[in-house]
Amino acid sequence: MQLEGARLSIEEACRTAQVGRAGFYRSFQEHAPRQAETELRDRIQRVALENRFYGYRRVAAELRRQGIVVNHKRVLRVMREDNLLSLRKRRFLLTTDSRHYRPIYPNLAAGREITAPNQVWVADITYIRLREEFIFLAVVLDAFSRRVVGWALGESLQASLVLEALNRALADRPVPRGIIHHSDQGLQYVSAELLDRLLECGFQISMSRKAAPWENGYAESFIKTLKTEEVSLRQYQNLQQARQSLGHFLEEVYNQRRLHSALGYLPPAQFERDWHEQNHQEAAARQLLL
Repeated sequence: MQLEGARLSIEEACRTAQVGRAGFYRSFQEHAPRQAETELRDRIQRVALENRFYGYRRVAAELRRQGIVVNHKRVLRVMREDNLLSLRKRRFLLTTDSRHYRPIYPNLAAGREITAPNQVWVADITYIRLREEFIFLAVVLDAFSRRVVGWALGESLQASLVLEALNRALADRPVPRGIIHHSDQGLQYVSAELLDRLLECGFQISMSRKAAPWENGYAESFIKTLKTEEVSLRQYQNLQQARQSLGHFLEEVYNQRRLHSALGYLPPAQFERDWHEQNHQEAAARQLLL
């Protein structure tokens, strides 16, 4: 018996790795089904998001055209679990469930002129694929500089994830009362736990309208950049590896080195430093005139 894509037989590979055949088969039986399920979920998500009018039967048919044999009932189960049904009015689906009766706040960020840091923070969640499962990343960005000011990575979509990202941002940046916190209407962002923390810190709470992801455009644009320039180039094996790689990208690459056309081709950290320096100089000049 030969390993696919390799020249060594399983017997030879086991001898080389100094593992028994029984151990090899136990490991294979343990991990292979989870990897196959994760791969199938990823394929279904890609087809569903690229073909927003497709129901589960058409998704199953497209998968078969791609050489993936899968029962349409299994496709239905996965699409239902991942909230991929009825996509006609949705763009980003896996992390937002706005079907609830909790308090909703109006959009205070729409049309607002942002002239300084810490006037508007925007927040969002996205999924990250590992080898055998999905994890979730919550981020908070400063809308003025596009800087990631807080983030948290976890295995579930609990409200504690977005609260952790917010608290991380608050630990690093003192903010004035009246600053706007803008998000979608997902369950995590209308949780009592998060709303109480925002009100305690003096935030004005702002939310996009239902099924209107473009109203959180700064966050959506960032997630597109993250997926293109980091996530799609990696194959994270576990949560620890993902946290290390994503942390490096967010804090060292994106914030410190990545150039943004909207910021005059400066990275977010430098854009903020230049703004603070210019603001300080202007304040000093005004003092001299008094």
